[in-house]
Amino acid sequence: MSVDLVGFLGVVLVAYVVPGPDFLVVVRSATDHPAKGRATALGAQSGLCVHMLAAAIGLSVLAARSPVIYDAIKLLGAAYLVYLGVRAVLAARRSARRRRAGRETPARAQGFDAPPPAGDATARSRWRSGFTQGFLTNVLNPKAALFFLSVLPQFVHGDGSPARQIFLLGILDVLIGVAYWFALVTIAARLRTLLARPKIRRRWEVTTGWLLIGIGIGIAAA
Repeated sequence: MSVDLVGFLGVVLVAYVVPGPDFLVVVRSATDHPAKGRATALGAQSGLCVHMLAAAIGLSVLAARSPVIYDAIKLLGAAYLVYLGVRAVLAARRSARRRRAGRETPARAQGFDAPPPAGDATARSRWRSGFTQGFLTNVLNPKAALFFLSVLPQFVHGDGSPARQIFLLGILDVLIGVAYWFALVTIAARLRTLLARPKIRRRWEVTTGWLLIGIGIGIAAA
């Protein structure tokens, strides 16, 4: 396969470094628990795999050429981000009201996503929640679909199977993303000590919640 790997790697690294919805969702999950952050990262990359396979077999072309399909994906993705943001803001407000009423325990003070006592069921629930958030964030992200449709094919040469080249480049993109997200999770998880303080935790939830709402509204209006 003859492709411009250096140019491709440069574009991929820039795409990951520039924050998007998946960045915010992964960081939020990592501050709740490192395992949830890793699950969210794997979910986000699994969402990219869906776009990669769609591009390889040509479905993304159909979606990009059909305004109805593209707009439907865009609005669903925007609605999901707004939902996550609203849930975070409302949970922070409920936590503040409980604290003012004197009914908040130290565990509750950490926020609605604070990790409960360890256990197999809790770990599975945390993993499912994180993976689902990451997967839906990226599988409903029209910009991710357009990346595999418009950017990635620029590095595909005509001397081989385009579908095979898109698939292999997509796999490389996903693997780079896994390494990047896991490194980010390790860094973000260090904020858990700071966020254990109830007041800071609530401010974090409100801030990230409104950011998710803003990103969702921006995607819908684009």
